[in-house]
Amino acid sequence: MRTLGKAIGERGRNEAAGQLVVPGMAEGHTITITPAQAHVEAWLDGVQLAKSDRAMKLEETGIAPRYYLPAEDVQTDLLEPTSTHTTCPFKGEASYWSVRIGDQVHEDVVWGYPEPIPGAAGIAGLLCFYTERGVEQTVS
Repeated sequence: MRTLGKAIGERGRNEAAGQLVVPGMAEGHTITITPAQAHVEAWLDGVQLAKSDRAMKLEETGIAPRYYLPAEDVQTDLLEPTSTHTTCPFKGEASYWSVRIGDQVHEDVVWGYPEPIPGAAGIAGLLCFYTERGVEQTVS
């Protein structure tokens, strides 16, 4: 597996466990980032995109838990950067990648925060997969 290098930032993982993001958040909205302490795999069209024992689990008010994986644990040779960027007031600006499997391109099914806001630094440079867009993810 190769890494994305500067495409997603060259940061190490934030080792602080249980970081609670609260400054400037809407009342009652919280984000908690902790080591997942689980084996996480991602698959698309029968192709394994990632496997990791180093995922970070992000729990956010009103949203199902998300697992962010180090780029080193992702088949980044299948990823193509897109021009899509979104902004989350609780995490910062996200960049997106599509997955190419043969001639099939799955648009914007991977995202990450190369430079999240300081309170979400635990996911800096990590990648997450859209299960709502066909990526199968197992956590065990």
